[in-house]
Amino acid sequence: MGAEYDWVIRGGKIADGTGGDLIEGDVAIRDGRIAAIGEVNGSGTDEIDAKGKIVTPGFIDVHTHYDGQCIWAEELSPSSSHGVTTAVMGNCGVGFAPCRKADHDMLINVMEGVEDIPGVVMTEGLPWDWETFPEYLDTVAAGKRDIDVAAYLPHSPLRVYAMGERGAAREVATEDDLALMRRMTEEAMRAGAIGFATSRLSIHKTADGEAIPTFDTDIAELEAITRGMADAGAGTFQVVLDAFVGWDREYQVIERVIAASGRPATFTLASGNDAPPRWRRVLEMLERTNAQGGIANAQVMPRPIGLIAGLELTVHPFVLCPSWQKIAHLPIPEQVAAMRNPALRAALISEDFTPGHPFNELARNWRWLFPLDDPPDYAPPAHTSMAGQAAARGCTPQEVAYDRLLETEGRGLFLAALGNYENATLDSAHEMLRHPHCVPGLGDGGAHYGAICDASYSTYLLTQFVKGDGPLKLDLAEAVHMLGWKAAGAVGLHDRGTLRVGGRADLNVIDLDRLTLHLPQVVRDLPAGGRRLHQRATGYEATFVAGEAIRRFDESTGARPGQLIRGPGYRAAA
Repeated sequence: MGAEYDWVIRGGKIADGTGGDLIEGDVAIRDGRIAAIGEVNGSGTDEIDAKGKIVTPGFIDVHTHYDGQCIWAEELSPSSSHGVTTAVMGNCGVGFAPCRKADHDMLINVMEGVEDIPGVVMTEGLPWDWETFPEYLDTVAAGKRDIDVAAYLPHSPLRVYAMGERGAAREVATEDDLALMRRMTEEAMRAGAIGFATSRLSIHKTADGEAIPTFDTDIAELEAITRGMADAGAGTFQVVLDAFVGWDREYQVIERVIAASGRPATFTLASGNDAPPRWRRVLEMLERTNAQGGIANAQVMPRPIGLIAGLELTVHPFVLCPSWQKIAHLPIPEQVAAMRNPALRAALISEDFTPGHPFNELARNWRWLFPLDDPPDYAPPAHTSMAGQAAARGCTPQEVAYDRLLETEGRGLFLAALGNYENATLDSAHEMLRHPHCVPGLGDGGAHYGAICDASYSTYLLTQFVKGDGPLKLDLAEAVHMLGWKAAGAVGLHDRGTLRVGGRADLNVIDLDRLTLHLPQVVRDLPAGGRRLHQRATGYEATFVAGEAIRRFDESTGARPGQLIRGPGYRAAA
């Protein structure tokens, strides 16, 4: 008699994603669905001995930018390397559709500036065989990949498509413009978009240093566009608010959009490192919105928000010093040799930055610039910062950073903590994560290729908060709930994030005792030989998507079951 199931995972500790009690038992998979949970007597064509391991739903990464990578690559790493089985892209209102041929360069300029994706990568890696957003979704749907993706309609390309140069120049939309964007939004929801996304963040700039098309857009425009979601009866509103101008002003966007459209909203939330804890006021606003019948949630990074800096990356502590330009074109070994020259050392240590992209300044915020080694410490003690070490040594932070680069032959990395590290602890991140209206996110996979590698946050949450001890420890069931069902529900994906009989067979088998996060590495696998940061983990024994094992023992199996997930407003063509 043949096997009754495709796979049986035996004897694991099952965290089903609901936040309920763990159970020890088996999970059987058949035809892409979970066929049984508990004691499974039948055999599987393949079986996994999960004794001593945990079994979880596949994780939902609600904030990514795989809009390009999902077309030019089949593996959506780093996310798929860290237990993620569904990635939501199109966040922050940037993307590649709708787009007329004449506007390709403009969208590339926006994506290069906001998301640090080299222009040549997008030029060579994308076929640009679409114009409308539904056509873009069809291109995504036709591709092969390891995990599922869902997509927001992004505001910047929508605005430029509807308004032309006036949209790029941030002119006020006319009534006709608003009516067109509303119709196009309804069309996108009917084609399967899961919502509409925008950014109001002042430090989001184009590659030319200009404000992006959506910066400081009139709220009336957002109200009009999101009414297109109401027309379709589907969609979530995603926004990056400009906390720099104050939450009392910016949170009005959430309130007014929900009032106008009746649709759920999700936005980015972080704590400052040493500012007053304004995030608690935001949590109060969230509670008020939800108590009054609206639906809103905040996306919170489980570790410091910031950048990775290094000579091989987009930013480093000397990248905008005038003397650096003399050696910027050299290979790293030759840069290091030149840096050993006392005259160049004296110049670089004494020079200030010339003007540049705001992100570059983070690599000079000495109090919050830390060494990043293997294994990476994302919660480093305050005294290990460049400023802390300088105070102990009686020198300048510039000298500490310079010496680190020389001692590591130019390969040393730095963690520039922009936020979410209040008073050099993770207390604020922990408190926000546990709030009923917050979910983990902001991994930014598929973007910031030379500066950010936060798509590993799921692994970090498990290693830092579940495996760790002390007051910040999280229960395993609670952490898996955050990464699964809670995250999925926040963006309207209610068919995933849990383990239940009859449900999707998206799941992980994890050796929690061995689970380890490794130092980010530079790989050169982008179109045109572009480089990106990648981060590996050890301890993922298996990851399944739709019943197929896409990864075993921390390596890809080559399986490509991933699909485009069309949102609840989707209407298939007759």
